[in-house]
Amino acid sequence: MSKHVQVHLTDEQRNELEKLIRSGSSSARVQSRARILLLCDRSQGRNRTDDDIAQAALTSKATIVKTRKRFVAEGLEAALYERPRPGRAPKITGDIEAQLTVLACSNAPDGHNRWTLRLLADQMVAQGHLESISHVALYKRLKKTNSSPGKSNPGASGKPPPDS
Repeated sequence: MSKHVQVHLTDEQRNELEKLIRSGSSSARVQSRARILLLCDRSQGRNRTDDDIAQAALTSKATIVKTRKRFVAEGLEAALYERPRPGRAPKITGDIEAQLTVLACSNAPDGHNRWTLRLLADQMVAQGHLESISHVALYKRLKKTNSSPGKSNPGASGKPPPDS
């Protein structure tokens, strides 16, 4: 028989959770976890089952168990907010993206009518902005900025410049 971990919130914690839910400024996940903790609270004399809490919070029983265990083991902040996830930092930061946009908006090198993704990648490496980059990575980033190096008219927006 499994033993449930019980949640006992202080008045301060309960007020903080209620304020977090009322403000609506936090993510849906954080608000859902706050609702789960409030529903799991045994200090108010209510003993809800996991099924009742899952139905009230519109979530799974596994989420309730994980949230409750994290609260008891690590505290309120750990139960509400996710830990940073591991992963490699992106190659193209804001500064690199700015340099890429400037380069894509400039005239194509001699012998070429327009910028290609491979030319842009090679030029970014040649100028020392990056150690290496694939043309696919540049494509994905330029797609996010609505830039198109293949258009005959250079420009980040692809629109012709206004007449002066």
